[in-house]
Amino acid sequence: MASAQKYEKTDEPGATANVAQPEAYNGAQSVVETLVNSGVDVVFGNPGTSEMHFVDALDRVPGMRPVLGLFEGVATGAADGYARLAGRPAATLLHLGPGLGNGLANLHNARKAASPVVNVVGNHASWHQAYETPLASDVTGFARPVSHWVVETQSALTAAADAARAVQAARTAPGQIATLILPADSAWDPATGPAPALPTVPPSPVADHAIASAAAALREGSAAIMIRGTALYDQGLTAAGRIARLTGARLFSDTFAPRLRRGRGVPRVERMPYRAADALAALAGTRTLILVGTQAPLAFFAYPGQSTVLTPEGTRVLVLAQPHEDGSAALEALADVLGIPETALSSAASHVISAGGSLGDTWNVARLYRSVARLLPEDAIISDEAVTASFSGYELLADAAPHDILQLTGGAIGDGIPVATGAAVAAPGRRVVSLEGDGSAMYTVQALWTQAREQLDITTVVFANRSYAVLADELNRVGAHGGGHSAASMLDLHNPTINWVELAGSMGIEATSVTDGTGFDIAFAAAMRSRGPRLIEAVL
Repeated sequence: MASAQKYEKTDEPGATANVAQPEAYNGAQSVVETLVNSGVDVVFGNPGTSEMHFVDALDRVPGMRPVLGLFEGVATGAADGYARLAGRPAATLLHLGPGLGNGLANLHNARKAASPVVNVVGNHASWHQAYETPLASDVTGFARPVSHWVVETQSALTAAADAARAVQAARTAPGQIATLILPADSAWDPATGPAPALPTVPPSPVADHAIASAAAALREGSAAIMIRGTALYDQGLTAAGRIARLTGARLFSDTFAPRLRRGRGVPRVERMPYRAADALAALAGTRTLILVGTQAPLAFFAYPGQSTVLTPEGTRVLVLAQPHEDGSAALEALADVLGIPETALSSAASHVISAGGSLGDTWNVARLYRSVARLLPEDAIISDEAVTASFSGYELLADAAPHDILQLTGGAIGDGIPVATGAAVAAPGRRVVSLEGDGSAMYTVQALWTQAREQLDITTVVFANRSYAVLADELNRVGAHGGGHSAASMLDLHNPTINWVELAGSMGIEATSVTDGTGFDIAFAAAMRSRGPRLIEAVL
C-alpha cells in the first residue's frame, strides 16, 4: 500500500508549490497499515485514551473497517464470529488491562473455537508504567491465559514488525489468539512505515500411517468418527459422508462445534451429547473412535461418583488428524484408500421430525425449532446460544435448508449475539439467525446496538423462559438439592421481568413479542422476508 501523503506549500527559492511530500508515520499508522497489508481489514473495538492514535490512524490509512462495540465482550465475541465465517482474523481494539479483562470470556470462547484473532491492546506510555496510576495493570498477565502469542511493543520502530508477527501467529493452523500490546508512546512516536505481510502457517499434512490405521479400523466395522474444524463444513464433510455411507461408521461432532454445515442434502453429523450418561450411551458398542481435529469426549463438569472420561471401556481411540493437521485432506485420502466413489453420500438415519411436517399446536421449544427449520432460508447462518433449548432443538434443524451453525465453544455464556454480529460482518450476503437464551443475552445485549448501527441482517430470537434453566437442572445433578427461596432466587429472572421489546427498541432494533406458535410463525416469516436487524421475544 502506498504511504499516506500530504501537500505542503513552500516559499523556498526554486521550490515548486504543492509538491507531494510523504507524511511522517507514527507507530499506530504503521500498525494499521501492516494489518491491512496482512489481510486484517476489520477492527471491532472499544477504545480509550491510550488508543487514540490508533483511532486517528483509521482515517489516515484506507482499508480498515472500524466497528464499535459498547462493551469489550461484544468486540471480542464479534471477532470470534467473524473469524469462524471469514476463515481469517479480525482485529480487536481494547483499552488497557481492564478493557482486555472485560473481553476475556469471549476470547476464551474464541480460543476454544481455534478462531484466529488479533488483539491490539493499548497500554500506558513506557515511562508512565513505572507509576501505580489508577489504570495501571499487568496487561500481559491479563492476556496470557487466553492468548497463544503475547508481545508488548518496545518501540514505534518495531510496532509494524510486531503487528505482522501477530497476524502470522493468529493464522497459524488451526487458528490462534495473538495479543499485541501497544504502549501509547509506541503508537504516537515516529515510525518508518508498514511491515510486509508474513507467510501464514497452513495445516500440516497427515501421516500415511494414520490414514492406513483408520482405514483398517473402518474395515473392521463398529467405528465412529468424531470431527472438528474445517472438515465439518468443507470438502472434508463430503468425504466423511462418503465414508459413513459405505462403511456404516457414525459421524459425530463435539458437543459445541465452532462451525458445522447442516441441512437437507448435507451428510448427517450427530452432536455428542452434553450429559455424560448420554454420551456413553451414544458410543456404546463402538469398537474404534477415530478423531479428526479433536479429542475424545470429556465431561464438562465433575459430578460426584462420575468419570470425566466419556469413552466407553473397551473402545479404542485412534487419531487420524491432530488439530493442527489437515483433517479435510485426511478424510478425502481415507475415502480414496477405502475405494469409496465420490458419488457416495451419507444417508445416516435421521430421527428428525421433518421440517415440512405438522408443527402441532403446543407452544414449546420443539414447536419453535420446527418453525425455524421450516422457514429458514438457504445458506443462512445460525448462532446458537439457546443453551438448554439448543440440545433438543439441534436435531429438529437437521432437515432445514442447508445452513451453517455456530455454537458456544468455550461454555462461557454471552457470545451468541456478538458471534452473530461478527458473522454478519464477515458474510454480508447471508441471513443470520441468533437463537439466544434470555439469561445469556443479558451478558452482551449491547451487541444489538452495534447490529443496528451497522444495519446487519440479523434476526435475534430470545428464548424468554425467565430463568437460568440449565442451572436449575445442575443444582440437582451435583447433589446440591436446593429448593429453598434463596437458591431459587439465584436462578430466576423475574422481579422485574425483562422487557425485550423495549430493550431492543431503545437500541434501534425493531422487535416484537410472541406467546404462541402462530404468532412466532408470522413474526419469523416476516423477519426472513425483510432486511436488517430484528428481534423476536419468544415467551415460553
